[in-house]
Amino acid sequence: MEKDLTWIAGIIRGKIIGDEHVLITGINSIDKASRGEISFFFDNRYKDYVKETKASALILSEPVDVYKGSQVVVSCPRLAYARIAAIFAPPVSRFSGISENAVIDETSIIGLNASIYPMVYVGKEAVIGDNVTLYPGTFIGDRVRLGDGTAIYPNVSIMHDCVVGKDVIIHAGCVIGSDGFGYVRDGSENVKIPQLGIVQIDDNVEIGANTTIDRAAHGRTWIQRGVKTDNLVQIAHNVIIGEDTILVAQAGISGSVHIGREVVIGGQTGIKDHVDIGDKVMIGSGAGVHKSISPGEIVLGDPSMPHRLWLRTRSLIARLPQIYERLKTLEDRLNESEKDRK
Repeated sequence: MEKDLTWIAGIIRGKIIGDEHVLITGINSIDKASRGEISFFFDNRYKDYVKETKASALILSEPVDVYKGSQVVVSCPRLAYARIAAIFAPPVSRFSGISENAVIDETSIIGLNASIYPMVYVGKEAVIGDNVTLYPGTFIGDRVRLGDGTAIYPNVSIMHDCVVGKDVIIHAGCVIGSDGFGYVRDGSENVKIPQLGIVQIDDNVEIGANTTIDRAAHGRTWIQRGVKTDNLVQIAHNVIIGEDTILVAQAGISGSVHIGREVVIGGQTGIKDHVDIGDKVMIGSGAGVHKSISPGEIVLGDPSMPHRLWLRTRSLIARLPQIYERLKTLEDRLNESEKDRK
């Protein structure tokens, strides 16, 4: 594949400095790029590579003198990189048609141009949209609905009655619609509470590998449009996650949590049940969230606290032994003074 640099600049709304008609055949990192490839520079840690790179063009936020090739100046090089990488990414492979080694219930409905690999199971009255791809080992339960253009990677289980929207990507090993964790004690016995709801995943969601999303006790566990999860995320029953929210690896969301839109939840964060997380909140990695967070806040730590307070707290930790010794010295002096008065 070859693309004219002028065409690429139009896609990313960039301004070209240098030869506008360089032919670009691919994209690569600044230290590994070769002639014909376009690269990117948005981290000063790699500034020494700018002079040495063999890339035919460079995406950056402002011009540099040390690079002699064509430069494409954009407001956000990271975003431009994502757009260009999508152009040069190899197409995802698809099985041609429906494998005779797939098990598909006769009451199910399969859309146009579906790609269904061997060893797929599709249950009763399931509805599979147009251009859906089901990779080997996928289990689609009874009455599940999958929207057009959705891709379900190997060994994913989508349990009965769950609903998945259009252009959703669910990566390998995910379990959608397993029972929520609900029990009540009867003496020493744990009595299971039936989980009668579903999971609903809206359009343009991407679910990372080995993520688990539990069905609701009643109603739905709801993953709204544009949500992206990293690998190994746990989402419990009746959780609602607002549009365009991001959850990083190993985050754990307890039951009935309501997360707003455009929230960023860092890796290994744990959120207590029945709390509300407002729109555009940012939660730092490893945080423990035990109470609701107002919209727009940035919190860190366990228990979580406002960002600035967390920074002040962390700066004091290393000084605690010194502070303790000073406090002890002051106490000793105070005790001696009181003895002298007597």
